[in-house]
Amino acid sequence: MKRTVIYEPRGKAGEYAPLALNLYRGCLHGCRYCFAPTATFTDRAKFHDPSFIEPRPGVLEDLEEQARRMAEDKREILLSFTSDPYQPLERGAQVTRRALEILMAHGLTATILTKGGAWGLERDKDLLTQNPGNAWSVTLTHDSWLVSLEWEPQAAMPMDRIGSLYFAKKLGLKTWVSFEPVIDPEAAYRLLDATHEFVDLYKVGKLNYHPLAREIDWRRFKGEMEERLTRLGKPYYLKKDLLEAAA
Repeated sequence: MKRTVIYEPRGKAGEYAPLALNLYRGCLHGCRYCFAPTATFTDRAKFHDPSFIEPRPGVLEDLEEQARRMAEDKREILLSFTSDPYQPLERGAQVTRRALEILMAHGLTATILTKGGAWGLERDKDLLTQNPGNAWSVTLTHDSWLVSLEWEPQAAMPMDRIGSLYFAKKLGLKTWVSFEPVIDPEAAYRLLDATHEFVDLYKVGKLNYHPLAREIDWRRFKGEMEERLTRLGKPYYLKKDLLEAAA
């Protein structure tokens, strides 16, 4: 039997989806807060270096065999936890597209989590709309393109990500937003106001592993965000780190 590439994430990763699939090694987005280098025991500079980033060797072959065994499993499979399925390399490599072809062919459910913008959805909408359980989700950290450039230098700009959510909803896909990390509570409130009409679910966390996290009143943020989400009638999930920090 080949390698298991669809796996059950543990700990914090399990708060995103019951299953996950990581297609790439490394990520070009270069986010200052990225946890993946630590999670994969990789030097941070190396993890974001274009010469290091590549599709995981043999991942599609292994996926084909595992997907065949898992056919019609309804659990969500997150693409992806330790990288981005729509980072720049995907435009040419098309590993995410081929993975979606395999998943859809076997009746499996995909949840995209990306900071890559709308181009991937535009390209792969024919696959993503095949299963009504599929979801499109994005990480939103700030509504200012200048702040985004500082924290996420190679990721898509905030309005591009927001636009992808609107487009996904028009296509009939489920949509959700990850407010994690939160680097500015006021920006998170503005992003909620800008997206709530076409987002089905919000997952709210905090900032970790950065000195700025000590300057934010997480109890106040939790209370304010919950009040706003409740007033708008939006389903939400509060991440364990936020609940512990706000206790």
